[in-house]
Amino acid sequence: MGDPRFEKSVIYLCAHSEDGAMGLIINKPAPGLKMTDLLKQLKIPRGDKERETMVHYGGPVEHGRGFVLHSNDYRTDDNTLRIDARFGMTATLDILEDMAKGGGPERRILALGYAGWGPGQLEDEIHSNGWLTCEASPEIVFGDDDNGKWVAALGSMGIDPLLLSAEAGRA
Repeated sequence: MGDPRFEKSVIYLCAHSEDGAMGLIINKPAPGLKMTDLLKQLKIPRGDKERETMVHYGGPVEHGRGFVLHSNDYRTDDNTLRIDARFGMTATLDILEDMAKGGGPERRILALGYAGWGPGQLEDEIHSNGWLTCEASPEIVFGDDDNGKWVAALGSMGIDPLLLSAEAGRA
């Protein structure tokens, strides 16, 4: 791909249509940033049952915008995008308020920024061998080992990362 921001990135694709695509990088923690820091900045009071949630670098677009990719056990009436039967995404303050009180979704990733593609751009990049695609697994997406997610995603496709080459060709 040639863009170091995406080197060994695992991206969960949240939306894809003829208008473009949007996803979150799920395996790159934001260095030195915790949810408690964001709560302080947003003046959201913390409860005594808050579970610490690591903040991730979601992508290079709109770094100041937050997204929570989560299990479908959490939903707000109008603000949660139901991606499929296993995943949802909420990008409003109410989810952070619920999480600060110890509620919210059981499994979650808090990300700042996102990866975005214009119409046809992602398809062109996939066609040019810029991306590999696989079925999303909650175990990989919400797993604690961010460093292992890339290898696990490749493994789910039967690919050994040691056998990957940066050169592509056509037979």
